[in-house]
Amino acid sequence: MRGVSRDSLARAHGEVDRLVEDSAPDALRSVAGELFAVVHLLATEARLRRVVSDPAVAADQRAGLLTDVLAERVSMRALQVAEVLVRSPWSVPRDLVDAADEIAAGVLFAAEEKDDALDEVEDELFRFARILEREPTLRSALTDPSLPRERKQSLLDELLHGKVRPATEALVTEVALFARGRTIDRGLEEYGRLAAARRERLVARVTTAVPLTEEQQSRLSSTLAAQLGHQVHLNLEIDPHLVGGITVRVGDELYDGSVVHRIAEARRLMTG
Repeated sequence: MRGVSRDSLARAHGEVDRLVEDSAPDALRSVAGELFAVVHLLATEARLRRVVSDPAVAADQRAGLLTDVLAERVSMRALQVAEVLVRSPWSVPRDLVDAADEIAAGVLFAAEEKDDALDEVEDELFRFARILEREPTLRSALTDPSLPRERKQSLLDELLHGKVRPATEALVTEVALFARGRTIDRGLEEYGRLAAARRERLVARVTTAVPLTEEQQSRLSSTLAAQLGHQVHLNLEIDPHLVGGITVRVGDELYDGSVVHRIAEARRLMTG
């Protein structure tokens, strides 16, 4: 998002911060679920989305229309957050939907943080993304537009229910069943980034040939934090094909210290 939409999103986050202060985790999870329902409504009802994001319509009218639609569907707290969103200006209607999704996820992350479970959710999102990389048949099923949503939901229930945090299950369900133009991989990555941003942390995808000890993980995390100026959450995976060494990806930056990379570099120099 840029310009006016970015400012509006910041204001919405401020409203969520006030909500979080005095709300119990279960109450926040309930509000998050309601806000995701608002996301689905705005994403599917094009006329409503256009009207409540139209700067030519007075803010009170936009909020009043949304209240009429949602009053019997969501709690007062969820409605208050939704009203902040529609009273704000947006560069394009799509930004309103994306902002509502980010706010809903933020409320869910706040609940997990209060239960000291945010790290667990981050790790589970990452692990599920890696499962999709290794299981193309599963990925194809979850992204197949011809497969009924009920079948996809049943598949997710079998894979996740009772095996991961409810927040993780809810977020995977969002990206799998309500894609809204994003790939499942991109959606999981974005939720992981938002979870890390909750505590102003960066996410580093670390690949090694053998598992790192806790001491090595701690040392690597401290080194990256010193270099990048932020706390860093490590997403760890094992790839024996590296032979030895380590690769670290933070955003678009790749730091490749693997043996395979060094061999490839040596070969390039010898044949260059």
